[in-house]
Amino acid sequence: MTSQDPQWFTSSYSSNGGDCVEIATNLVASLGVIPVRDTKDTGSARLEFPAASFAAFVQSVKAGEFGGV
Repeated sequence: MTSQDPQWFTSSYSSNGGDCVEIATNLVASLGVIPVRDTKDTGSARLEFPAASFAAFVQSVKAGEFGGV
């Protein structure tokens, strides 16, 4: 049984002073979504992306398709 409550986490690369997002991957199996929220305002609204769309976004970032900083 999968919990319907998001189990939030940030990337291990997120040590930039708090300008990060948190994601919850535990809802993929039950709901097919990846919720995303602001780490500084965890009580605010969250966005939910279809798991396949979020995976495509991550692959694009890894491939450098959005430029580098």
